[in-house]
Amino acid sequence: MQAWKEYQSDNKDRFLDELLDLLRIPSVSADSKYKEDVARCAEAVKEHMLKAGCDSAEVCPTAGHPIVFGQKIVDPSLPTILVYGHYDVQPADPLNLWTSGPFEPVIKDGKIYARGACDDKGQMFMHIKALEVMAKTNSLPCNVKIMIEGEEEVGSNNLGIFLEANKERLKADVVLVSDTSMISMEHPSIESGLRGLSYMEVEVTGPNRDLHSGVYGGAVANPATILCKMIASMHDENNHITIPGFYDKVQELTDAERAAINSAPFDLTEYKEELGVKEIWGEKGYTTLERTGIRPTLEVNGIWSGYIGEGAKTVLPSKANAKISMRLVPNQGSDEITELFTKHFNSIAPDYVTVKVSAHHGGEAVVTPTDSPAYKAAAKAIQTTFGKDPIPTRGGGSIPIVALFEKTLGLKTVLLGFGLDNDNIHSPNEKYDVFNYYKGIETIPYFHKYFAESFGQ
Repeated sequence: MQAWKEYQSDNKDRFLDELLDLLRIPSVSADSKYKEDVARCAEAVKEHMLKAGCDSAEVCPTAGHPIVFGQKIVDPSLPTILVYGHYDVQPADPLNLWTSGPFEPVIKDGKIYARGACDDKGQMFMHIKALEVMAKTNSLPCNVKIMIEGEEEVGSNNLGIFLEANKERLKADVVLVSDTSMISMEHPSIESGLRGLSYMEVEVTGPNRDLHSGVYGGAVANPATILCKMIASMHDENNHITIPGFYDKVQELTDAERAAINSAPFDLTEYKEELGVKEIWGEKGYTTLERTGIRPTLEVNGIWSGYIGEGAKTVLPSKANAKISMRLVPNQGSDEITELFTKHFNSIAPDYVTVKVSAHHGGEAVVTPTDSPAYKAAAKAIQTTFGKDPIPTRGGGSIPIVALFEKTLGLKTVLLGFGLDNDNIHSPNEKYDVFNYYKGIETIPYFHKYFAESFGQ
C-alpha cells in the first residue's frame, strides 16, 4: 500500500515528536502524587485519537484513573478491531540509576530512553499513528475501536467494571494488543501465550517496637532474619516451589511442544553477558526459555526492614516486609494460588513472630490460538514488512486483561508486540528503538487489511 508508506514517511518526524511529548508526562499510576499527571496524559491520548481520525473519543472516569475510548466506524457491516493499551507507567525509582531523566526523553544510538518508552506508551501510540495513516489516506479496511487505560501497572482494578458496563460499545471481532516483545528484529515473533499473576505483600512483626540490637540482640527474634528464612524456604534444592498444592494443576508439555519452544533463536552466552551474570538460575530440568515462558515462578520484588539510611544505626527492627509475585501458567487460578500462598506463609511462621499476608492483584494465564484468522493476519502482516515468517513464542510476563477480554467480551486477543526483552521495562533506562516504533506503525495497517480480508473468504 504505497499511500500508507508515503504518508508515514512524510510524517515520521512528527510521529516521533508527538511520542516524545507523551513520554514527558509522568503518568505513574501507583503514586497518588502523580494523579493530575495521569489525568493530563489521558486528555492528551484523547486528543491524539481525535487528530488521528477517530469519529469520537472521550475520557471515561472510573473509581481510579480514567480510561480513554475512541472509535472510527467505517461501515457497521465490516469487521471491528478493538485495540487495547495503557498510558500509565511504572514508577521511575531508583532515580540515581537513570543516565537521563526518566521523563525527559532522549534519543541515543537510535533508541528512545524514557519511562514508558516501550511499556506501553511507545507501543500503544503506534496504533493511534497507524489509524492516522489509514484514516488520512482513506484506506481503512475495517472499523477500529481503541481503549487505552490508566491502571494496567497497578492491576487494572477498574477495567473489569468498565467492560461489564460497556459490552455493547465494545463489541468487536478481535482484540489487538501491543504490550509484548519480539525475539529480535532479525527474528520477528508473536507471543501466543502469557503467564498469569498473583502479587502478594507480607509483613512479619516481632517486638512491639524497634530495639537496641546490643541490649536485645540474641534474645529476641529479628523479623528481618525470620522473613528471609521464610522466603528462602519457599524454594527447595532444585529451585522447586515448596508451597503445598502449587503445582497440582500445572500441565506438563509434551516433548514436541517443549522442542518447539526451544527451537527459537537463543544464545545463552549472550544472555548471561547482557545481564552481567556468571551463571543462570532456575527450576532444575528446564531450559531458560521454558523457565521464562511455560513454568510458574515465585520471586521477591522488594524487601525492606530496619534502618536503611546513611551511616549506622544499631537497631533490631520491629517489622520486616516483602512484596512477592508468582507467575502462573494455564490452569493455575490466581485466586487459588493466592489462597495457597497465604495458608502456607502463615503455617511456616514460627511462634516468636506474627505475620500478615495481603493480596494486591492477580490475573489468569492465557494461550492464544495460532490457527485463528486473527493470528494468521498478524503473521502475514509481519511477513509482509519483515520479509520472514514470525516465530510463535510464550511470553513470561502477564497481561491479566487478556483473560478478562475473553471472559467478559468473548473475544480472543492477538499479541502483536514490537518491544525487546532488553528494553529495560520496569527498570531504570527503559528504552524503545525508533526503528521498532516505525516498524510497528508500518506493520499494524497490514494486520487490519489481512484481518478484514479474512472475513470475505
